[in-house]
Amino acid sequence: MIPRELLKKIRQIEIRTNRLVSESVSGAYHSVFKGQGMNFDEVREYQPGDDVRAIDWNVTARMNHPFIKKFVEEREMTVMLVVDLSGSGLFGSGEQSKRELAAEIASVLAFSAIRNNDKVGLVLFSDEVEKFIPPRKGRRHVLRVIREILFFEPKRHGTDLPGALHFVSRMLPHKSVVVVLSDFLEARAPTRFGSRVPTQPMAYGEPLAPATQVALRQAHRRHDLVAVQITDRYELELPALGRLVLKDAETGEVVEIQTGNARQRAAFAEHQALFQTALRRVFRTMGVDSIQLRTDQPYAALLGKFFDTRVKRRRRGK
Repeated sequence: MIPRELLKKIRQIEIRTNRLVSESVSGAYHSVFKGQGMNFDEVREYQPGDDVRAIDWNVTARMNHPFIKKFVEEREMTVMLVVDLSGSGLFGSGEQSKRELAAEIASVLAFSAIRNNDKVGLVLFSDEVEKFIPPRKGRRHVLRVIREILFFEPKRHGTDLPGALHFVSRMLPHKSVVVVLSDFLEARAPTRFGSRVPTQPMAYGEPLAPATQVALRQAHRRHDLVAVQITDRYELELPALGRLVLKDAETGEVVEIQTGNARQRAAFAEHQALFQTALRRVFRTMGVDSIQLRTDQPYAALLGKFFDTRVKRRRRGK
């Protein structure tokens, strides 16, 4: 049985996200995430201006005047939420951890999906796939998805996004919407403190390992891939708190740093800004839609802007 305090937390997320879904996101979701093709609906008589390529020649021959095939969009989709449960997701400098925000964003997308009669599945991963929930419909299923994101205890603490994406490709035989919720921090990331904390600004190279970039490209070619990066303010700039002893949540590395040093704080902020720019560039080069969210900032407006931008791009492409 789920403890009452956990049920209360799940219910609070449902209430908050359902309001957002009802007011704005559900309609945008329908416009942004399209079905996988067109299904035959019926035939009707040809009218001037109709596309002659849609003429049904068999019916036309029987009826002695032209009829065309009418198609409707195949609406039903599968939305697979791929959530990073590595140790760094437990970090949060305010009221929410990155993992809690991931659960809330997943809730918004999942409730939008079931309102559009789509299925929702879940993959939880660290440096291995920790849990897989097959795609299904219904409110109870979505509540289970939220519960697992919030309270599942992973066995490991590292990160293996390529492994998770390869698993998703094996589990999903058809094109689906795949949403990756992660901080996208690998060993090379500047917020993995240790000896990598810079003392002066420097250029930043590739933010993701080659294997990760290959896996993202492959997933994008097969599915509609969306990258949701979740960060915390203290991963973007160091607080001025004097001497700190920090432990890397994934590797266990312990390091002492002096955050009272203004030069080091400025260098760290510059380095992280370069990392974020490089990460956005990688996603843009791949053609992968991405959105950056922070635990200390409201996400509703950013989600709305993301959906609006994607809708406008789809319209321009038509």
